Amino acid sequence: MHPAFDAEPLLRGAALRVTRPRVAVLTAVHQHPHADTDSIIRTVRADLADVSTQAVYDVLRALTTAGLVRRIEPAGSAARYEARVGDNHHHVVCRSCGDIADVDCAVGYTPCLTASHDHGFSIDEAEVVYWGLCPDCSTARSS
Repeated sequence: MHPAFDAEPLLRGAALRVTRPRVAVLTAVHQHPHADTDSIIRTVRADLADVSTQAVYDVLRALTTAGLVRRIEPAGSAARYEARVGDNHHHVVCRSCGDIADVDCAVGYTPCLTASHDHGFSIDEAEVVYWGLCPDCSTARSS
């Protein structure tokens, strides 16, 4: 487990029981932003060899429901999880290698929250995905 991160207060603050699988999964998500479920399972099993795949899926669902992690699903990609929650940030995805990075939303006026037609909805969040090539893939293509 990562010594600088303490999952227990976050779990208690979300009224979730502190269990070894929950601590391990939440820690894995904090250590590996934008990781897919298989990567999280591998990371968790490094500490808890006997944890089941279903247990990890159940914990991810509970953590997402509690607002401790965010599930993102870029087009053509498996679901990914991140610990950065509570803000309206976006993502940039590399078309070549699939690397994902956070992109902060505009500060002040947020044009992404002003839809051309809101259909009567009260919009409080926008999910924007930027696509392109990461620096490594851009360099490899130009070589």
